[in-house]
Amino acid sequence: MLQTRWLGRVWYKDAQALQRALFASKAEQYLLLLEHPSVYTLGVRTDLKNILIDPASVGAEMIRTDRGGDVTFHGPGQLVGYPILNIRDEVDRTPKYVHRLEQVIIDVLGELGLDNAGRLEGYPGVWVDPKGANPRKICAIGVKITRNRSMHGFALNVNTDLSMFGHIIPCGIADKPVTSLEKEGSSVSMEDVVEKFAQLSSEAFDDGTYLHQSVGFKRYERSGGSLPRAEKAAFPGENRVTEHKSNLSKRMDRSGIDAGDFLTISSRKPEWLRAKANMGPEYRDVKRTMRKFSLVTVCEEAGCPNIFECWADGTATFMINGENCTRACSFCLVETNHPAPLDPMEPTRVANAVKEMNLSYAVVTAVARDDLPDGGAGAFAATINEIRRIAPETQVEVLISDCKGDSTSLAKVFDARPDVLNHNLETVARLQYVVRPSASYARSLSVLARAKDAGLVTKSSLIAGMGETKEELAAALRDLASVGTDIVTIGQYLRPTVNHFPVARWITPEEFCELVKIGEGFGIGHVEASPMVRSSYHAKSSFSMIANSGHLIQV
Repeated sequence: MLQTRWLGRVWYKDAQALQRALFASKAEQYLLLLEHPSVYTLGVRTDLKNILIDPASVGAEMIRTDRGGDVTFHGPGQLVGYPILNIRDEVDRTPKYVHRLEQVIIDVLGELGLDNAGRLEGYPGVWVDPKGANPRKICAIGVKITRNRSMHGFALNVNTDLSMFGHIIPCGIADKPVTSLEKEGSSVSMEDVVEKFAQLSSEAFDDGTYLHQSVGFKRYERSGGSLPRAEKAAFPGENRVTEHKSNLSKRMDRSGIDAGDFLTISSRKPEWLRAKANMGPEYRDVKRTMRKFSLVTVCEEAGCPNIFECWADGTATFMINGENCTRACSFCLVETNHPAPLDPMEPTRVANAVKEMNLSYAVVTAVARDDLPDGGAGAFAATINEIRRIAPETQVEVLISDCKGDSTSLAKVFDARPDVLNHNLETVARLQYVVRPSASYARSLSVLARAKDAGLVTKSSLIAGMGETKEELAAALRDLASVGTDIVTIGQYLRPTVNHFPVARWITPEEFCELVKIGEGFGIGHVEASPMVRSSYHAKSSFSMIANSGHLIQV
């Protein structure tokens, strides 16, 4: 079965990291469908004379790639497809694969009403009116096949800003223009194009069946080549405090989610979701230690229902980089506001608390700090290093934000070598924009992929009960397994306040048990799933379980 994913707008480097991880995981056939922010990519045969301006002068990146071909442009309104497939080992496999890919594109265009698309002898890609007096390139193709598996793919101009091609000699072809579906008179939507590609690609490259998951189209609908001003503000990676949670209802409306189908905040919880408070001496000791060192815990800030159990067990999750978050995830109780400057002594105070509490396993997380150039990564590295110095026997797990996908920032954390690198996917593809308006499904998968590529044990978490289906949860688990995630936690969503995302339903313990089987069946080393599970719940035992079993996923 072909796994097709519409990922929305994805930075090129995030897509590159995700591709590489899926390439290394030969168990699945994937077709990633997405848009890129403006970027010029250079294939292995690029002649630099074909780049006519400084890309930065028109707001574009320039990135070298390991695909074939010359320079081309990717940007809003262009459908980019990355088929990651097992290719038959045969003579002339690359030209045969390119021919099949061209045929899929030609067939899609035909079904969308563009009947005069085809091949132009001597020129790869798909052309409009190839046998006429004025052939026009509508789709570029650049692929790489290694170890009988494909990477890279195609770029189809749907309603792209074609003026961006005027700053290069596209694909090194100076005497032939580029075109788009829009320029050829078609008003077809990106959603229609994506669905048609998913269908016809499954017939061409797999058994005709496919599982399609989508982050949705509402967010990026537009008539031209750029986002409306209001949409730009919510684009992942902006250096700003994001929209307030009161805008949740607007996001739900734009994503087609009817709040009337959800439970009210006063809905009675089932018996299995009633945590018992135990404020015994162990709980009070942890609280005193945190106050002594002026530290913040995510246990308190996020209203975790397991706080009494974990603190009674002498464990806590330290939250660094302040108390105010620059993002406004609709499930989270942490305050969204302009944060204070970092405290340079905080890493040492965390390490001293770890030492005083005699912890064998410490979990460190943080608020998102999009206001900082490195997203707060340096403070994570400093905290890991201080724990190693002051409490060298303690194992360290960090739960990080995406650091806006910046490779240098992420490397700061990776190079500090935490025992576990945790980054939460949180929810299924369809609900990403509503639940995490400043994050990205593809970026989160790419962070986990990069951490695994750096040789770290990786972990992620999913929240259940937000209106997702079992099929969607299974697809998310499949995606996490495919990028090499070693540990996954899944728990029931509990609505913190009336201003937060509502609960769709209560997931039963039996359903959580089934999710464990599904996730571990995909190859995830350990899945911890039950109604009360949270990201750091049983963190030490989960790590010990896979470390002792030798079930760490290798890449």
